[in-house]
Amino acid sequence: MPTFTPPVPAAPDWARRAAHAIALCAVPSGLWRIAMASGVDVGYSDQVLRDVFAIPGWGIAYVVGLSVVTELAALCPLLLVYDRWRPLRPRTLAALAQAASAVLILVALWQVVVLFTVESRTYLSSGTAQTVWGLAFAPLLALPVLMTAVTRSYIKRHRATGGVRSPTT
Repeated sequence: MPTFTPPVPAAPDWARRAAHAIALCAVPSGLWRIAMASGVDVGYSDQVLRDVFAIPGWGIAYVVGLSVVTELAALCPLLLVYDRWRPLRPRTLAALAQAASAVLILVALWQVVVLFTVESRTYLSSGTAQTVWGLAFAPLLALPVLMTAVTRSYIKRHRATGGVRSPTT
């Protein structure tokens, strides 16, 4: 005998905006990488591009591919706010979203450490290049907060219908 499952409430507007913001936060760094792969002067010398990034060469495919994969990953939180397409069960999706939030927190902390090391500054040729690089990658620091908020909203909405169990139960 089938049991009645109450419908999942719609995601709040703030959660939808946060999920869209996640996708938008990845755009500036992706455009910066694509500019670098296209030969636009982003502050690296030709020797650094050749020796460190293998540009021109296979490094172009790597940098453009990294930009594409990053943007596709940044679109995944939209699955948490729109219920039209459900590739996974709510519990599985909630567990993956929680893991992604934890990884994003660790990556953001690591990026802050890299930002303040001497090694990360030696390849860029000028203060202007460093500023542009910082502005392009700064939005990525908002990802852990936004992803955690969207994930909490998803879990709260699905917990009300019995779709996601609390980690304590």
